[in-house]
Amino acid sequence: MQQPPSASATVFHMIPGGPRPVAPFSHAVEADGFVFVTGQMPDTPASPGILPDGIDAQTRNVMANLETVLAGLGLGLPDVVVARAFLTEFKRDYATFNETYKSFFPPDRLPARTCVGTTGLAYDALVEIDLIARRGAAPAPASNARKD
Repeated sequence: MQQPPSASATVFHMIPGGPRPVAPFSHAVEADGFVFVTGQMPDTPASPGILPDGIDAQTRNVMANLETVLAGLGLGLPDVVVARAFLTEFKRDYATFNETYKSFFPPDRLPARTCVGTTGLAYDALVEIDLIARRGAAPAPASNARKD
């Protein structure tokens, strides 16, 4: 596990045993207590570039890759505050994607999220997800209150 940087440092992280990047980027960049995790593909560190069939299996692989990166930094999904998801078959896969995605989070700890359709992803993947996490994002009581 890598050590967190000082509050003012910006650190570029590559996680040993993490997914192989498909382009020139770091697994994560950390600044001011926030950790920006690069979008992950649905391949595995053991089989780079080989994708499972279907949105459910691909979403599970993406989430596993994100968990690997977070764990390498001493973080986990409870520390995630924002997720962005990209789907190449939005209309077809959106409902199934949501069911799979939400199974990784407690119902009262769902990160803020954007999900968009796109024309293509690396490896012809169906899904890619990136995250923003925050160190010390301790669970706080969830609020169902809305301010209109």
